[in-house]
Amino acid sequence: MNLKLLVGGGLAVGTAAALGGAYKLFNSVIPRQDGVKVDISEMADMDKWEEYKKFIYPRKEWLLARENEQVKIFTPDGLTLRAHYFPCDQPSRKFVITFHGYTSKGLSDYAALSKFYLDNGYNCLITDLRAHGDSDGAYCGFGILDRYDCMGWIRYLLERFGNDIQIVLHGDSMGATTILMTTGFAEVPDAVKCLIADCAFTSPYAVFAHILKRDYHLPPFPVMNLSDVLCRKKAGYGFQDYSTLKAMEVNTRPILFVHGGDDRFVPPEMTYENFNACQAPKELLIVEGAGHGASYYENTALYEEKLSAFLHTWVQ
Repeated sequence: MNLKLLVGGGLAVGTAAALGGAYKLFNSVIPRQDGVKVDISEMADMDKWEEYKKFIYPRKEWLLARENEQVKIFTPDGLTLRAHYFPCDQPSRKFVITFHGYTSKGLSDYAALSKFYLDNGYNCLITDLRAHGDSDGAYCGFGILDRYDCMGWIRYLLERFGNDIQIVLHGDSMGATTILMTTGFAEVPDAVKCLIADCAFTSPYAVFAHILKRDYHLPPFPVMNLSDVLCRKKAGYGFQDYSTLKAMEVNTRPILFVHGGDDRFVPPEMTYENFNACQAPKELLIVEGAGHGASYYENTALYEEKLSAFLHTWVQ
């Protein structure tokens, strides 16, 4: 048997498999996914979601019946991003900007939680991330690109309502990663008072590596490396260009970190990593029994109690 031929053939097969895996990873998650939804069973048991819907849908009907305005901003790379602005009933200088999770949209992830904010005197700006919902974009940013868009929405509020407003950033999943990464900018305005980061991952590289290991029992190399090259070429960023952990090294804003104890999509360990890396004032809420992005629905009373106390401390 020709050993060189055998080894060479094995390498060729291995390289082809790695390339195929890299293309599959990139094409499955980075391009716009309007027709694809995250497997809801990964977020919580299906029976639980049936119960959650009984809570979410009436609140969504209540929200959509309110006065609202679709607004937009323009990004330096030529995209139009859109959001829905819901003013609260009484004049207020308090605002919350929300950022949803992967393959979702603002009016889905914040249909229920927005009622809490509106009832407590916060005007709500419910955004759609790039390549999601009503916003433009061919490729998802996974926080790396979205952090610049977050800064754009902050500037939008300041330009429209004045520099004396108070802003809260609230994100879940990819939206939580986005707001945490945003705090790494030195120019974050003083108007941003605090953040609520619910089930954030630390970087696209970290969450993709977790899924590769969990679902396919594969190490990151070489699939992740090859897919990273594809992402840089097509979407304009790499999986390790930035991370929430880097942002936490310089962040000065108070943060409430939230995670579901039964999250199977983004492991709770990532929130512990973010919490431990954060040098600013911080609090931690782990909601036992909650899956990915389901903490508010699993224990609404606990979530609102913790959120109310946190906001009362940092927003006047």
